[in-house]
Amino acid sequence: MALHYDSLVNLYGAAIGLSVVGSLGGLVAASSFLLLGDSLRVRVLPWAISYAVGTLLGVALLALLPQALGSLAPQAALGTLLAGVLAFFVLEKLVIWRHCHDAQECEVHGSSAASLVIVGDAFHTFVDGAVIAAAVITSVPLGITTALAVATHEIPQEVGDVAILLRAGYSRWRAFTLNLLSGIGGILGAAGMLAATKSMPQLLPYVLAFAAGNFLYVAMADLIPDLHRGGLEGGPVRQLLLIGAGVLTIVLL
Repeated sequence: MALHYDSLVNLYGAAIGLSVVGSLGGLVAASSFLLLGDSLRVRVLPWAISYAVGTLLGVALLALLPQALGSLAPQAALGTLLAGVLAFFVLEKLVIWRHCHDAQECEVHGSSAASLVIVGDAFHTFVDGAVIAAAVITSVPLGITTALAVATHEIPQEVGDVAILLRAGYSRWRAFTLNLLSGIGGILGAAGMLAATKSMPQLLPYVLAFAAGNFLYVAMADLIPDLHRGGLEGGPVRQLLLIGAGVLTIVLL
């Protein structure tokens, strides 16, 4: 009994810890990018976006979806994945889950828009934390790869969000602090998922399939179009190599 309790505590600790890494890792890296100056950030950010595409596609199609298919019929798993894609399409239309990687290209500015960014970030990290916790419950290696994918796709988003707050008149320290506080949503999401799967473990494969739809949507509807825009540096060969590196990272972990 004591051994089972210790294992459970370690599992829950890993879920919370990896949710923190996934939610806040991107913010810390994004803040570092903003300190590098605009010219260097413009050159480095496309590399981060390309790598994030690879990790998201790799986790969705090579890790989360196969795990879901191990417990669900193909139609149920793929239907849940489709629901995940459509759900995040609707959320983005509602500007709750909006991604902006360059404040110069964003149409939302001012204090009200800044507040929306903070609320959206808190919701975003809540969902990410829940997804990471669900992955950890399935297996710790899956949790690690999922946390990595979350952290990498958080980098370009946080770069845009912090830049929006700066343009809205926030100081660098205040913008960083507010985004850091929104990262608490990841811990709450992980805690909520741990409680939900404890009482309803049959939901776990559905959560994994839904999360796969989330990651596919972010990679293909949000990040890949950014790579096609002429304003981002980096040729198609470099982008493809970095996408491949992201996929390979997931395969090797």
